[in-house]
Amino acid sequence: MSPDGLISEAIAYSGMLLILSAFLLETRNVLHSKNWLYLTMMATGSGLLAIRALLIDEWAFLILEVVWCLAAVMALIGLSKKLSDK
Repeated sequence: MSPDGLISEAIAYSGMLLILSAFLLETRNVLHSKNWLYLTMMATGSGLLAIRALLIDEWAFLILEVVWCLAAVMALIGLSKKLSDK
């Protein structure tokens, strides 16, 4: 496998692990889906998977991951606004 292929795989597995970890922690009631750590893990993981999708020309997957990342980022912004209003 080429060095570029290894980097692409590392990006994919890192993103996948972040999203799956966040999901498992949420389903086990360790994190809440509105928790900053959960949202950060989801935004980072989906952002990494979006990069991977772009690298391998998977356009439907790219759109899915970009929207997922934006939703998590928007939730993080909303969360920070709520905290700053207190």
